[in-house]
Amino acid sequence: MGQTIVITGLAQGMGREVALILAESGFNITGFDVDSEGIASLEKQLDGMNARHFLKTIDITNRASILEFRDSVLEQFGQVDTVLSNVGIGFFGPFEEVDLEAALKCLEINVIGAAAIFQSFLPSMRERGKGKMIAMSSLVGKIPFPFESVYTATKFALEGLMESIEYEVEPFGIKVAIVQPAQVSTSFAAKIHQLPPQGSPYRERAGRFIDRDNELIKNATTPAEASRRIVNVILADKPKLYNQVDFMSSFFLLLNRILPKSIRDSILLNHMDIKV
Repeated sequence: MGQTIVITGLAQGMGREVALILAESGFNITGFDVDSEGIASLEKQLDGMNARHFLKTIDITNRASILEFRDSVLEQFGQVDTVLSNVGIGFFGPFEEVDLEAALKCLEINVIGAAAIFQSFLPSMRERGKGKMIAMSSLVGKIPFPFESVYTATKFALEGLMESIEYEVEPFGIKVAIVQPAQVSTSFAAKIHQLPPQGSPYRERAGRFIDRDNELIKNATTPAEASRRIVNVILADKPKLYNQVDFMSSFFLLLNRILPKSIRDSILLNHMDIKV
């Protein structure tokens, strides 16, 4: 029997690509997403590959459903080798104008959602003395971007969570890894880009940011390319804690480590065309 992986947010994009690549390699594919149509089409695709799978339509905020999913996976497959937390939503807007109730939902999904799926499978991994927990973060988990304060906060929190967990679970043979993409050519950013209203003091700069971001996405790493690099992390016996899937994230993280803040800030503002 092949290895079993749990992937959250696998109905579309990189999560789906990773699932298909691993299915070709003989992995048992389990996971869930709130997108029922995407789940149904992925099931058909996996059936066509004769891949073993167990997929459900679940909202990441439904704790009871996550625990039921865990029990079903362990009953069918006996064990889980890797959990990939890929579910997440974006958030864009000047902080002064942010709807904090909507921000709370973003924190709930991006941070507590990841915590819930890891916590649910951790006991079985600990008992086996083996497993991997991998979280999809972002470049903004280390480098804050303007107009993405809430999203940045969720990724900083996620990386802090994973770094802390690593200390606790490493003695039990469990590996922890974080994936930090910058931009991938998906519709993720386009779904959240919204200009501030007329009269907003941030409207003009936010518009320049959106235009620049849209331009960068045209030449960004494709989901297929990013997914192959994520698969390399999953397959590694000893994955690194921090992993990048594109040149931009590697480049900016290097600058973040070696340059003074004033220079880093200037590069970022110029790069995103929002210098005053």
